[in-house]
Amino acid sequence: MKQQVKISKVKGNPNNPRIIKNDKFKKLVKSIQEFPEMLKLRPIVVDEDFMVLGGNMRLKASKDAGLKEVWIEVAEGLTEEQKKEFIVKDNVGFGEWEWDMLANEWDSSKLEDWGLDVWQNPDDKIDEAEEGEIIEVPKSLQVLPKKEYIIIIADEDSLEWEELKSIFKCERVRTGGCKIGSSSDKVGMGLERVFNLETFKKRVLNGI
Repeated sequence: MKQQVKISKVKGNPNNPRIIKNDKFKKLVKSIQEFPEMLKLRPIVVDEDFMVLGGNMRLKASKDAGLKEVWIEVAEGLTEEQKKEFIVKDNVGFGEWEWDMLANEWDSSKLEDWGLDVWQNPDDKIDEAEEGEIIEVPKSLQVLPKKEYIIIIADEDSLEWEELKSIFKCERVRTGGCKIGSSSDKVGMGLERVFNLETFKKRVLNGI
């Protein structure tokens, strides 16, 4: 049964293995602040004791967003084993994104704000820029002078390639040696393909 209750009545589940850290959590808080109606459409699932089974991070983000009440769905009659099963299955993603559709029909800046890990199209940044605003596109790292490196390959235009770009959060970069503001600054744009270890850990391992 779906109902709206005081947020203090809902108990966060300390045994929930799913967490959201740092920037992604901040995006979730922002999303709830901007679109609180989403919580009514997708309520937090709790058991009869108001312990969260699905939506632990949404509850935490709702508190940070300053909400006093939240929408919940009470799951009645579940065994302890079923509750554990629900907690895991509720956080499993079975589907895949249609990356071509996202790239062609959606604004990458908005997708990123909504919590989806995508490489940001600089054209979206340009479209949203104020008049006179300067947008800096980072220069790609080079493998010269000689560096040690590991190469991960995928077939062109394959799902594996789209997944790699998503995992590494590839950005559009200046691929040449041009300086910002030079006559060649807008030449040589390409997809970011070279990373140092610090960037890899920050993007893929969440800074570990």
